[in-house]
Amino acid sequence: MLLDIENLTVTLPGAETRRPVLDEVGLTVRPGEVVGLVGESGSGKSTTARAVLRLLPEGAAVDGRARVGRTDVLSAAPAELTELRSRRVSMVFQDPRSVLNPVRRVGDFLTERLVLALGTPKAEARARALDLMAEVGLNRPEERFRQFPHEMSGGMLQRVVLAAALATEPELLLADEATSALDATTQAEVLSVLRDLRETRGMGVLFITHDLHLAAAYCHRVHVMYAGRVVESREASALFADPRHPYTRGLIACNPGLDSDLAPEPIPGAPPSLSTAFTGCPFAPRCADATQVCVTWRPETFPLDDGGVACVRADTTSRGADPSRTEEEIR
Repeated sequence: MLLDIENLTVTLPGAETRRPVLDEVGLTVRPGEVVGLVGESGSGKSTTARAVLRLLPEGAAVDGRARVGRTDVLSAAPAELTELRSRRVSMVFQDPRSVLNPVRRVGDFLTERLVLALGTPKAEARARALDLMAEVGLNRPEERFRQFPHEMSGGMLQRVVLAAALATEPELLLADEATSALDATTQAEVLSVLRDLRETRGMGVLFITHDLHLAAAYCHRVHVMYAGRVVESREASALFADPRHPYTRGLIACNPGLDSDLAPEPIPGAPPSLSTAFTGCPFAPRCADATQVCVTWRPETFPLDDGGVACVRADTTSRGADPSRTEEEIR
């Protein structure tokens, strides 16, 4: 297994924090596989990705396990952690302008990583940077190499950041909303480039997005997160065609798609803050299917043929929820 996260719990310091930001999260990524992580803002998607690089807030209490290959990230020595961050795992963020220095040329950004992380001679680093720019679909790389960030479009800059992330030929790529700020055409082009590179390199990808349709189309498997927990894990096609958790169904209903005759139906209420504590299922206050047992039931994951679902009322044997189950049967 390339990435193996098991029972990962992260609690931030502060009296106002009453629940973990991550609560027993578990997921895996195999070589050459794209695994999606979806959910509303604040569900814990980005924190999960940052935990893979041990980039958590100072004072955070961490429990559980996060392994990249044979490396236990949470207990890795400084030298081992540096090697992991600089060579084996790369991260691409949503806004490339927040990563690039506005007063330095794009070429400097690309060659610096090659020189500092890999010890590549400057002339060789320049040639490699030009090859990477062409590889991610940037035309006229010699010209782009000399440009400043403000001289390039958002799509071009995202390709530059992707080229930098791929410079060390990482085993694992963490893509945190890497295409959400792009228009549909540019998004498709960047995703196509990423797919080709993943297939040729055998690289695993953890693909974080709020767009469930995109996750269903692009990923092999998808994990749905709510309030720091994974509430449903399925093969992408099955998740979209037959969602088992009420929250997953709610996300799909929010954005039924251009080819659907259905009107968008927002999920009632708002996602919980870290100051909100729960005695039972965190989604119960917003769930139309909730019963009294949901208020006290501690979520656990029930196995499905292609994954799992953390809902006490989910039918794990056939399509959809089974409203005929009584609270006594659930208990």
